[in-house]
Amino acid sequence: MKFLLKNAREEKGLKTRELAQLLGIDQALISKFETGLRKPTREQVAKLAQALEIDYETLMVAWLKEKILYEIGDDRLALQAMVLAEEQIKYNTSFVRKSLSKNLQSILDEIDVLKSKLNEFRQFDSFRIVQALELEYTFESNRIEGNTLTLRETDLVINEGLTISGKSMREHLEAINHVEAIGYIKQLMERNFPLNEREVLSIHNLILRGIIPEDAGRYRRVQVMIKGSSHMPPQPFIVPKEMEDYFIWFEENKSKLHPVILAAEMHERLVTIHPFIDGNGRASRLVMNLILLQNGYVIANIKGDYESRMKYYQALETVQSSGNKEDFLLFIAQNEKECLERYLDIIKQ
Repeated sequence: MKFLLKNAREEKGLKTRELAQLLGIDQALISKFETGLRKPTREQVAKLAQALEIDYETLMVAWLKEKILYEIGDDRLALQAMVLAEEQIKYNTSFVRKSLSKNLQSILDEIDVLKSKLNEFRQFDSFRIVQALELEYTFESNRIEGNTLTLRETDLVINEGLTISGKSMREHLEAINHVEAIGYIKQLMERNFPLNEREVLSIHNLILRGIIPEDAGRYRRVQVMIKGSSHMPPQPFIVPKEMEDYFIWFEENKSKLHPVILAAEMHERLVTIHPFIDGNGRASRLVMNLILLQNGYVIANIKGDYESRMKYYQALETVQSSGNKEDFLLFIAQNEKECLERYLDIIKQ
C-alpha cells in the first residue's frame, strides 16, 4: 500500500505538504503512510483515494490485506481462520440482499430482466430518442421545483434559443442549465470518472449558474428549512463533515448494493443533508441518474405533476422523519422500472 500511495502522489506531482493540506492532516503522517510506519484509518483511505484518484476498492483491498497480516501474522492457525472468515463474509454479503423486502426485491428482479432486454436493443438507440427523453427529464425535474415552462416551451428555449413571453429569466436559465448538467453527467459516465465531491459541486454549479452565482457549486453558509417538511437539515458548519461521510458511505457501499438501491440512497442522503442554499432536489436527482447511467440503466424521470410530486415528497418525508426508507426505495425502483419499460417500447418500434 505504501508504494501505491507514493507512486500515485508523485504521478500527480504533489508534495507531501500539498497532499496533507488536501486531507487536512499533518504532513508527517503522509510520510509515515508512505514508509509504512503508520496505517491510515478507514476514513483516511477514502480521502486518499479521492485526492490521489486511486480506485477506492484497489486501495481498500491493499489496506485490508495489510491490516489482516498485521493482526494474524504467521500464526499456524491463520489459514484455517481465514477460511472461516471468508464464509462469514459471504454470509454477511448475502444478508444485504435478503434484508430487502419481498416487494422491493421483486421489482429489482424485474428491472434486471428489463435491463438485459435493453442490452439486446442498444444497437437501435438513436440520438433523437435520447434527446427527447432528456428534454422530458429536464421539464419534469424543473416542474417538481416550481418551474412553469411547458414541455413545448422547454423545447423552444433549449433547442431553438427562444424567449418565452411571460416567463422569468430564472425559468429560462433553469431549463438551459439542467440540460447542460445532463450533458456533464453523461461525460462523467463515458469517461468513467468517479463520483466525488468535486463532481457533485460541479453538477450544482451548472444548475445555479447565472441564477445565484455566488452560491453555485458552494455549500450553504446559513441554516435552511425545507418548505412543507418537518425535517430540519444540519447546521451549515456541519455540512462539510456530513458530505465527507456521504462520499465515504458511497465508496464503502457502491459494490455491495444493487445499483438502483445505491442510486436511490445517494439521492435521499444528499437531499436530506441539503448542502446547498438552492438546487438540492435537482442535484440529488442528477447524482442518482449518474449512478444509474454508469451501471447501464436509464434515467429515472420522476414526474412533476401534483400526484407524482406528492408521492415523491411523502416518501422523502417518511425517511427523514422516521428513518424508514422502504417507501422511497420502492418509489425510485418503480419509477426506474417504468422508465425502462417505456424506453424498450420506444426502441422496439
